[in-house]
This record gives sequence, structure tokens and C-alpha cells, in this order.
Amino acid sequence: MSSAPRWDVEGQGWPNRADSRFVEVGRVRWHVQTMGPENAPVLLLIHGTGAATHSWRDLAPLLATRFRVVACDLPGHGFTRGRPAAGLTMAAMARAVADLLGVLGMAPALIVGHSAGAAIGLRMVLDGLAAPRAVVGLGAALLPIPGLAGVLFPTLARMLFVNPLAPHLFARMARVPGETGRFLARSTASRIDATGVSAYERLFATAGHCAGAITMMADWDLPALRRDLGRVPVPVLLIHGAADAAIPLAHAHETATIIPTARVVSLAGLGHLVHEERAADVAALITEFATEVC
Repeated sequence: MSSAPRWDVEGQGWPNRADSRFVEVGRVRWHVQTMGPENAPVLLLIHGTGAATHSWRDLAPLLATRFRVVACDLPGHGFTRGRPAAGLTMAAMARAVADLLGVLGMAPALIVGHSAGAAIGLRMVLDGLAAPRAVVGLGAALLPIPGLAGVLFPTLARMLFVNPLAPHLFARMARVPGETGRFLARSTASRIDATGVSAYERLFATAGHCAGAITMMADWDLPALRRDLGRVPVPVLLIHGAADAAIPLAHAHETATIIPTARVVSLAGLGHLVHEERAADVAALITEFATEVC
């Protein structure tokens, strides 16, 4: 078992591999995918915890018919190597992505984030690191978990973070045939294709990727983001699977009461990986929204 995904091993046959390149920015060597007309408005895709660019395998090419699409593996995830000096906190991730965009010479007109990626996108806007016309959240994880779970979850993540064996145990479990597919179905209520499951299997089977996801969860501060959401100055579209098992649809509706510019579109029967289940439907919603605001 490798400590981190290797481009020449786990990356063989990676979705949209021909659109990949590696970009050095400070302490981070980014895996980046770009596609679409070079003179088109830039659309930034930010994946969620535990994912990578494969999460956009079907959605990105659809959006690239209208936008210059850029997607990256976040630090600690996928094939990106190195960590920002400030670690994997939300603010540090936002700054790191902004630094990458600066090196690429790209200013996003639209930011689309899945789950924790939506939080990073909004943090970029709130911290003045990006000035898009709008933000789209897919299964957006923007609010603290209510009740006792909200207290225990970050504590558990920090306990796993300080245990050096935890990533190796998770990776070993992921190598059990069929376990990754079962985990995705239980935790997200989404049913995705074999290509997507295979990509998650390759990532989850490496301790380095698991460690990055655990570290990100341990450093996450959703209460601080919750306090700032009322200051979001741009239109926000929250696309949410009605059957999402990770982030309840009620969270999206609550978020829309906090962000004055936000509205919710729910898709019946879909789970947390809504963009992987119905890429064409999600692309149509994003394109329609972009036509309104961009």
C-alpha cells in the first residue's frame, strides 16, 4: 500500500487525464485539470473532503462547452503534494487555491464547490481572495452539525488526526473488495458509476489520501463560517439531493435563510454526490444560473 496516490500507478486511466498537469506554487505541487475555450469565462471547481478531480469527470466536460473550467486536487488529496504553511484549515485552503489561481492567471467568474468545497469557495469570497459573479454549492457543507454530534465529530476527527495508525486502518478497509462502494452508498445515499467507484477505491486505499481527509476534518471551523455567511455579497445557488445522507436538505434551506442572496434547488431521489449521479441535470442548472448572473 502506497503512502499517497501515485500518478504513474493510481493515476493510470484517471478521468480526463489528458487535461491534467502539475503546477508548483510555493510548498505545494498541484494536480490541475483545465478544459474549455481559453477566452471563455473561468469556472472554478472545488471538490469536497476525501475526493479529487475525478469527482468532476462528467460535469467538467459539459461545463467546458461554455466555460474555461479549472479543477484541482486540494492539498492532502489526490495527486497534489505538499501542504500550505498554515495547514489544511478552511482559511489556509482558500488562500492556497487563490495562490494557485494567481499563478495560473485565472480569475473565476463562477465558483462551484461540492460539500466542503463550497465552504472553501465562500471563504475565498468572504476573505477577498476571489470576486466571482456567483457561487454554486452542491450538497454544500456550510453549517455546524447540530446537537451532540456537532461537538463529538470535530473531536473525533482530531483524535484520528493524532493517531498515526488511523489513515493506514482506513486504507486497509478500503482495500477490501466492494467496501468502498458500500461505504459511499451508506454515507452519501448516492449511486455512482463504476468509473467513479474505482477512482475512490484507488484514493481511499492510500494512507496519504486518508490522512489528508482526516486532517482537513480536524482543522475545519464551520461555526466561524456560519457567523460570516450573512455577509456573502454574491448570488448563491444551492443544488441539493433530496435524499442526501451526509448533509440533510434541511441544512440547505437553513443556509438560504442566512445568506440573503441564496436559493435552493432540490433534486428528488439523489444523494450527496448529486453531480456524479446526474451530471447533465446539474450542468443545466449551473448554466441557467450563470446566464442569469454572469
